[in-house]
Amino acid sequence: MSNKCSLILSDGDRLEGTLVGASKVRSGEMVFSTGMVGYSEAITDPSYFGQILVFTYPLIGNYGIPTFDFDKSFVPRGFESDRAHVSAVIVSSDSDETFHWNSFEPLHDWLKKQDIPGVAGIDTRHLVHKIRSTPNLMGRVVPEVDDVKPSKYTFFNPGEHNIISRVSSAGRRVVGSGKKRIGLIDCGVKWNIIRQLLEYDCEVELLPWDTDLKTVDCSGWLISNGPGNPQNTGNLVSQISDLLKQERPVLGICLGHQLLALASGAQTKKMEYGHRGHNQPVYLAGTKRGFITSQNHGYVVDEQTLQPGWKEWFKNVNDQTNEGIYHESGKFMSVQFHPEAAGGPRDTAWILKEFTEKI
Repeated sequence: MSNKCSLILSDGDRLEGTLVGASKVRSGEMVFSTGMVGYSEAITDPSYFGQILVFTYPLIGNYGIPTFDFDKSFVPRGFESDRAHVSAVIVSSDSDETFHWNSFEPLHDWLKKQDIPGVAGIDTRHLVHKIRSTPNLMGRVVPEVDDVKPSKYTFFNPGEHNIISRVSSAGRRVVGSGKKRIGLIDCGVKWNIIRQLLEYDCEVELLPWDTDLKTVDCSGWLISNGPGNPQNTGNLVSQISDLLKQERPVLGICLGHQLLALASGAQTKKMEYGHRGHNQPVYLAGTKRGFITSQNHGYVVDEQTLQPGWKEWFKNVNDQTNEGIYHESGKFMSVQFHPEAAGGPRDTAWILKEFTEKI
């Protein structure tokens, strides 16, 4: 018999379903993903740390979880880090049977090993409507039915803490070999970024978020994606400001985009709902050239605060918010979306290639 499990929301609502994964109480920001595939990649994406991830596609887990053969030097495809980072998972239906040549185990069993709880049997369409209509909605997954009123619960808000320290590398290390050496500031990097850089003949030095960047020898810098509020990142913005005084190219992705903007003198602000999923349309500023992108962010760069010499690179088609900036020197640039897209569309993979060609 399946155990009951509740999702308690910060607006006082309570949704009930059945437990999948670990029997743990977890809290976090409510977000969603529109991907039909890529659930193992999303669950292991450090950008989702502190968030309860709702999958909008109704059939999750039907191709199982691939073999997690992690050899301490590289993360296998199908995963974006060496462990699950979400607070919890919400699905409409969890597939008990899996059908795929690379399926190693069911989603439920893998979540249990990763110590991550989930709830199945919830109307995810209704839940996404609530997320899209309630600014900054928080949630708490509670296995088994209890009698504690929702008002008695506290909710973890990742935006109130410095959480990149929880997902960044523990120490410096070099991955791959190549003619170009990239200093990758790890704020919670997706490993497909590293895979792409290796394909472009780069050697990558993975740097913990609080590394003294003056001690790094590299040909160019990449500031990675990651979770949380870009203004809760210690002295990282100050260190990136120093990078902008150098001649080496800098590329920021997602959180890295926001950090580069702050370092340049611009400002960021919290969005009411954020951009989520694999189908966010963007376009090159000043043109009609569009791209479909993968995104998960709740903060945005305020384009009105861009400093002299900085220009908008991309804009969001739906709400016209900023999706990228660049410096007129051509050395510094950043994007709010994921050009490496794992999972998701690959329309903007050329950005990483062009960055490495600048070095």
